[in-house]
Amino acid sequence: MTSADAPLGRPLVQGFDQRLQGLIETMYPDERKRPGYTRLAKEIREVTGGAISGTYLWELATGKKRNVTLEQLDVLAEFFGVPPEYFLSSEVAERVDAQLKVAIALRDARVRSIALRADGLSAQTLDALLVMVNEARKLERLSPVEDADGGAATNRQPGAQGSGTTD
Repeated sequence: MTSADAPLGRPLVQGFDQRLQGLIETMYPDERKRPGYTRLAKEIREVTGGAISGTYLWELATGKKRNVTLEQLDVLAEFFGVPPEYFLSSEVAERVDAQLKVAIALRDARVRSIALRADGLSAQTLDALLVMVNEARKLERLSPVEDADGGAATNRQPGAQGSGTTD
């Protein structure tokens, strides 16, 4: 039974397995270098001092088990650098996932280079660059990127105020 099949009366466990699996994939993006659950459990023990078995970690990540203890929840949160609420709250998970997307994008030296070079440019120039990047994403058939406020990035007119807030 996957988290999608979780009973409606159990909102705390819905999505736990997907969130855990997503964190593993984020921390180890190269599938060929991703540790198995036994090795990952060993790394978790070494980093946090908390005990969790590889088998139990696999069961949690695949949705086979859902009875995580508060101690294990804290250990997983500490290891992955997320608040414990990440595993229990869709709202917290969405906010953290947005931050993780930024961190993942910044792994690419070219993305970091563009961001660093953009620092200090005027609002009008930044808006013009956003228009260009959005058009490039369309040409490459990439999905739109959401702004930090959670809304889809739009093509602003150069010179328009781009505070990211809505009325």
